[in-house]
Amino acid sequence: MATLEDVLTEHVGKGWAPGAVALVARGEEVEAAAVGTRALGGSEAMTRDTLFRIASLTKPLTAAAVMVLVDDGRLSLDDPVATWLPELAHPRVVRTPRSELDDTVPAARPITVFHLLASQAGYGLAPDFSLPHVRGLFGLQGGSWEPAGFPSADTWMARLGDYPLLHHPGDAWLYNTCSDVQGVLVARVTGRPLPEFLAERLLAPLGMADTGFSVPPGRRDRFATYYQPTPDGGLTAADGPDGMWSEEPAFASGAGGLVSTVDDYLAFARMLLADGETPDGRRVLSASSVRLMRTDHTSADRRAASELFLQGQGWGFGGSVDIAERDPWNSPGRYGWVGGTGTTAHLDPATGTVALLMTQRAMGGPVPEEIMRDFWRYAARA
Repeated sequence: MATLEDVLTEHVGKGWAPGAVALVARGEEVEAAAVGTRALGGSEAMTRDTLFRIASLTKPLTAAAVMVLVDDGRLSLDDPVATWLPELAHPRVVRTPRSELDDTVPAARPITVFHLLASQAGYGLAPDFSLPHVRGLFGLQGGSWEPAGFPSADTWMARLGDYPLLHHPGDAWLYNTCSDVQGVLVARVTGRPLPEFLAERLLAPLGMADTGFSVPPGRRDRFATYYQPTPDGGLTAADGPDGMWSEEPAFASGAGGLVSTVDDYLAFARMLLADGETPDGRRVLSASSVRLMRTDHTSADRRAASELFLQGQGWGFGGSVDIAERDPWNSPGRYGWVGGTGTTAHLDPATGTVALLMTQRAMGGPVPEEIMRDFWRYAARA
């Protein structure tokens, strides 16, 4: 596979997904490719400006929004979040990870802003999905993992406040839920909806005009249809251009609610590579805040316990941080994440590389898909 287009064609040609768009940037040199169609059996070709549901690629942007507030002096990392999230003022913890939800003890310490950013507040997904805590999370959000299925933020927070932690704050890394709480924290601190604050302080300064929690009618012709794999190896449409993202959601999910394009996300990644500055010299985040985002905040035992998600790497604020050269694409300090809708985004400060892949097929689980591994391998040698 000599070119980026070859990498995408290999998988799209086998029917893994109707189409895909990818981009690899090293400094000002950019290679982009768009292969296939926006819908199964459709005639609209994938293009570089195609809109995708980016799922968990939302997490780094939400963490960045929290760090904007840290830079503004409105938050500090050691602040207890109960000041703004009173629902979390008196957390309780299940006595053991396998305990039922009514078998609890008081939390050993308050939940802080750092705990939320580092995904160590005690709420979230563990590798063992059979644990009562993990099973019960699904019910908190109306029985749906799709952002459009969530109740209002206040309703969700009230439910979360009555829900026990799986671990004491600071004792373990757990996936996903902390990013949604971060989004609510931003809204509570600022007194403004998360989409509004995110647009003003991050998206607009970076020129990310196509990124948001919904897609207006004038852009839906560029919005790819989203598919779930079926047991027989086929695909079934899960959401179309006029579906769940056609209006602003009741709950703007900081963990997975955004839609974006490869070029919009490139602007965000380049800002992180430049320690918080835009190409024209405007500062979006302080250099210290960006470095905190790109720094691993886990420990060896926490990484081992979360191998299913982290694949041997660490976690910063909002995304993973490579600490071990386990695979050809791993580079110490490489920061980014994957989205369950078939998306990936990584930036490598050591080489100045940004690697972005967007597809419209749901992942089969936390382990990266073959197309992702092939793409990362290509980006590492490009």
